[in-house]
Amino acid sequence: MATNNVANNIGKEQILEIAKSEMEYRVELFNRLTKICFDKCIEKRYKESELNMGENSCIDRCVSKYWQATNLVGQLLGSSRPPM
Repeated sequence: MATNNVANNIGKEQILEIAKSEMEYRVELFNRLTKICFDKCIEKRYKESELNMGENSCIDRCVSKYWQATNLVGQLLGSSRPPM
């Protein structure tokens, strides 16, 4: 019974470590996405307090392309076939 508890605790620790790593990865991904799209789409000198139509559209396209590329890389890394 004691060995079962030890095995259970090791399993829980591994799960928590994996969850922590996944959360760190997602935060890093979000921060990179934010920085890339902000630098690309927002002018260095703010003119208005709200995003204008062009900035809004640029950010929308940037985020969409970023997620598509991230998903494609993930799929390619997850599969055993080489990229086309």
